[in-house]
Amino acid sequence: MNAIRPPRWLKPVNAIMKAAHRAGIPTGPAMILTVPGHKSGKPRSTPMSPFEVDGRLYVVGGFPGADWVRNARAAGAGTLTRGRRNRPVLIVDVGPSEAGPVLWAYPTLVPAGVGFVKRSGLVTDGTPEEFQALAGVLPVLRFDPLP
Repeated sequence: MNAIRPPRWLKPVNAIMKAAHRAGIPTGPAMILTVPGHKSGKPRSTPMSPFEVDGRLYVVGGFPGADWVRNARAAGAGTLTRGRRNRPVLIVDVGPSEAGPVLWAYPTLVPAGVGFVKRSGLVTDGTPEEFQALAGVLPVLRFDPLP
């Protein structure tokens, strides 16, 4: 499989979303995850759309090899921000057996993300079955609360 790259518009849109959050303006269901960079150690912030499955909070990476996923995996913990509200979280990289049901629910719970994954070429129709088949390919992270 060729390397999947994010669309060109993603960085400018992410910058706008981060600025809105810094100003205390929530942007729908999106949150900002901040973790130390895996090489630099400097804080790295990325907008994302976490969603709940069975009472647990998850996020799905739009494509394999995303830098933010590499940073989150290396950090193991970070801060989720919505507007001006922050909460520390433990970041758990889930295996294929836990990822399958989460990916099944993803197209229904995060419909905006379906188009992103379609454009990456990983799914054709965006059905729950297609997403579930990506368990072990598409990154799925769980956010557990830290005391």
